[in-house]
Amino acid sequence: MKFETKAIRLQTETTQHREHSTPLFPTSSFLFEDAEQMRAIFANEQEGNIYSRFTNPNCREFELKMAALEETEDAVSMASGMSAVLSTFLSFLQQGDHILASKAIFGSTYQVILNWLPRWGITHTFVDANNIDSWSESVQANTKMLFVETPSNPGLDIVDLEKAGAFAKTNDLIFAVDNCFATPYLQQPARFGADLVSHSATKFIDGQGRVLGGVVCGNKELIAEIRRFGRNTGPTLSTFNAWILSKSLETLHVRMDRHCTNALALAERLSQHPQISKVNYPFLQSHPSHQIAKNQMKQGGGLVTFELKDGLRAGQHLLNHIKMCSLSANIGDTRTIVTHPASTTHARLTGEARQAVSITDGLIRVSVGLEHIDDIVADIEQAIQ
Repeated sequence: MKFETKAIRLQTETTQHREHSTPLFPTSSFLFEDAEQMRAIFANEQEGNIYSRFTNPNCREFELKMAALEETEDAVSMASGMSAVLSTFLSFLQQGDHILASKAIFGSTYQVILNWLPRWGITHTFVDANNIDSWSESVQANTKMLFVETPSNPGLDIVDLEKAGAFAKTNDLIFAVDNCFATPYLQQPARFGADLVSHSATKFIDGQGRVLGGVVCGNKELIAEIRRFGRNTGPTLSTFNAWILSKSLETLHVRMDRHCTNALALAERLSQHPQISKVNYPFLQSHPSHQIAKNQMKQGGGLVTFELKDGLRAGQHLLNHIKMCSLSANIGDTRTIVTHPASTTHARLTGEARQAVSITDGLIRVSVGLEHIDDIVADIEQAIQ
């Protein structure tokens, strides 16, 4: 089946009630037919539900859909995107290990690597997303994992997944990719050698700003280890949220087509604006990694960033004069969202760290929604004026 068909048609088996749409299973636990079935399921000799902290039909449907769309063997759902990222780290890294990570990653992920992993004896080195040839200098004997995000949040840096995958294989590293901005519709990192692919499903996968959720996709052995970690520590995706996210996947391809069309049009229009010094979008020819993005992505995604010539003052002026677009730290909504990363999502980074990943004081991030493009452009232009 093609991507669109899998996203719509993969679901749990129909119950005796012959429903067309998967029902919600709001139960904390499940029954067993007899002692032998109970023993076999607990021993993993037989598949079956035990307790909703472990799994639930709604969570499993969402996981199997995501695995199919990412072209991986399995997936495990989590309560949020950061639960998925942290579980990826703690399932495989232990005291004495070292992780390589791109500098250009989400602010909370950066903070986990910088401030929390060292508390458990896990060291790190941040590497330049745009200079893979220099990564070998940072590999240590105890390096165990390579973690990247592409496109990055919020700088929209592009990591060459083919080169990164080859680098991870050569150095025997677990290759983990945050694919949140692209979604599996635009990019499938497993095709380039990624062992684990994580998402904040809160973003484009939900697509309407309703629920929190996360997921990690990968081969069965690695996912089994993350599932075991989650089963013991409890970052469980709620049944209701899983049900919402699975239904949302049915329209992911339609929404992403419109997000990308609008985002490219906005980027092209803003590129001509006299008060904007720079516009960043992966499918603009001016993007430094334009060709790499086109090689590994179906379209350029739903995020656009731009730099106002008058810096911080102009950025604050724009935010204060937005009328239609929303001021929020979220992305991936049907509604266009305008954010100032330096004072919100990446505020806890030092000025030097922000500068290293091109987050300037005047940078504006736009999560381009599904409204008419003329209305989006008109609102941003009037706010600039």
